[in-house]
Amino acid sequence: MIVAIGCDHAGYALKAAVAAHLESIGCKVLDHGCYSPNAVDFPDIARLVCDSVRKGEAVRGIMVCGTGVGACIAANKIPGIRAAVCHDYHSAHQSVEHDDVNVMCIGAQIVGAWLAKDLISAFITATFSDEEQFRRRVGKLEQLEKEAQTKTE
Repeated sequence: MIVAIGCDHAGYALKAAVAAHLESIGCKVLDHGCYSPNAVDFPDIARLVCDSVRKGEAVRGIMVCGTGVGACIAANKIPGIRAAVCHDYHSAHQSVEHDDVNVMCIGAQIVGAWLAKDLISAFITATFSDEEQFRRRVGKLEQLEKEAQTKTE
């Protein structure tokens, strides 16, 4: 599986552990930065990660910022992206299984490398459920997105 990753300066140190863990479980990593602890704006990096997912260059994306919240907000502004902040194992897999999340956001100031590895493994190995109720709900999410785009055009 190809996974796009990115971070802001607050997530810079944890991103190295994220990339190494992804590679250790057989994933190919597309690293969209940042590449130093110097300040950057998370929406710029989120756009790059999400564009890789939208274009099919990556199956999933992972964003690391201070809390995960800012990156999640930015990612969810991009059509076709369903992002979730995941700081516990259950959310990391269930967000994919029930909501077809394609970008996970984690907070480097909230979780350490050990927990981040467990979250990533749960996120990467999860698959979207074939149960009708979840497919129906995700279809409604897609419809909300289309309607919002139509109203702004």
